Amino acid sequence: MQAPAKPRVAVVGGGWAGLAAAIAASQGGASVHLFEAAPQWGGRARRLGTEPGQAGLDNGQHILIGAYAECLRLMRLVGVSPEQGLLRLPLSLRFPDGQGLRLPAWPAPLDAVAGILGAVGWSWADRLSLLRATLRWQWGDFECPASLSVLDLCQGIRPRVMADLLEPLCVSALNTPIGEASGQVFLRVLRDALAGPSGSSHLLLPRTDLSALWPEAAARWLQVQGHSALCSHRVHSLRRLSGGRWQLDLGDTVGAPATEAFDQLILACPPGEASRLLEQAQGLADGHARPVQRWVQQARALRFEAIATVYAQAPGLRLPAPLLALRPQAEAPAQFVFDRGQLGGSQGLLALVVSASSTDRELLTQQVLRQARAELSPLGLKDLHWQQTVVEKRATFACTPGLQRPSQAVLTGLQACGDYCAGPYPATLEGAVLSGSAAGRAAALGLV
Repeated sequence: MQAPAKPRVAVVGGGWAGLAAAIAASQGGASVHLFEAAPQWGGRARRLGTEPGQAGLDNGQHILIGAYAECLRLMRLVGVSPEQGLLRLPLSLRFPDGQGLRLPAWPAPLDAVAGILGAVGWSWADRLSLLRATLRWQWGDFECPASLSVLDLCQGIRPRVMADLLEPLCVSALNTPIGEASGQVFLRVLRDALAGPSGSSHLLLPRTDLSALWPEAAARWLQVQGHSALCSHRVHSLRRLSGGRWQLDLGDTVGAPATEAFDQLILACPPGEASRLLEQAQGLADGHARPVQRWVQQARALRFEAIATVYAQAPGLRLPAPLLALRPQAEAPAQFVFDRGQLGGSQGLLALVVSASSTDRELLTQQVLRQARAELSPLGLKDLHWQQTVVEKRATFACTPGLQRPSQAVLTGLQACGDYCAGPYPATLEGAVLSGSAAGRAAALGLV
């Protein structure tokens, strides 16, 4: 008796979500075909340039935390050791002057309590205001009405704690200013980090470039398993066939047929590209128009925030930690500085990060370099040479209160996935792979 044919699943987009979707579909028994328009894997979390090498410049800085269980599982699955690829550190938001908070390597919640009580530069009134708020959030099971902002949640917390901890923590997790950021999503991140298993709050800093950290290994794993994973293959258009199958038009891409048909389709490309493909899709029945239109409207309604990274060389400088927080002001916008020399990169290479950035690139570069000279000179900074400024204009969606994010299911046989789709997390690597894994499993089982 002939075995039934494996369902053919197409995944459009080879970022972290698309790769996760392809892996999950393959593990569910599907025949997977992954198409990425760019010449390299990784989407918005990749190295600059296509050639691997010493950890140098990425298109932006990314921090993982110990609570990112799906990222860590997928790394191990494709043969990447998190212990080698990531530097694990207790949660620390220390400033160049040594002030700020650092959690000890203790079990939760003792680590958070000890870190708050031992915060450098805080008064006892500062510490107690945060302890009271933390207990209030914990008693509420880290939940709140969807309409509340992070600033609403923090009523009663003293200004020093807001400036030293809550504001940098919010902008790093949600890439949205604290007065505009969703309190509900922020509490979910805090719950997983502070109330999860031991080590959940730890910072995991990449020791290699972001492409080598996981995307390239994931693509190789798919190919070794007998699936198709192709870069530089752009999907030009979609057509829905009878029986609910989907035809993809790959145009005149070298090495690919002009069209291919699939049982299931997963759009793992950015929301703007997914919207374009759906708006121009052919063969949709009358009953499909309304759900597609509703999905596209929600995707196009998303507002996006930029992240800027200013790379500069500081010969001979080694920071006291691989990551330090900075004190942003109107003309000094960077919130963090990474010492890439301690993370596998060239010695003295600094990456200064501006989340929720809206300043002109040239002006921002000048402001950040002045800020670095002012804040890092006491640590031994003598020379600082600008290397490159990278601005990811649509780095994340603005994670605002009550935001209606597009659903993952679009039509029968068609899903979208990505960190912007409806889910509990903000636009993070963990949010992306969780969305992708869920889409891939559903596609393999034919559940959509």
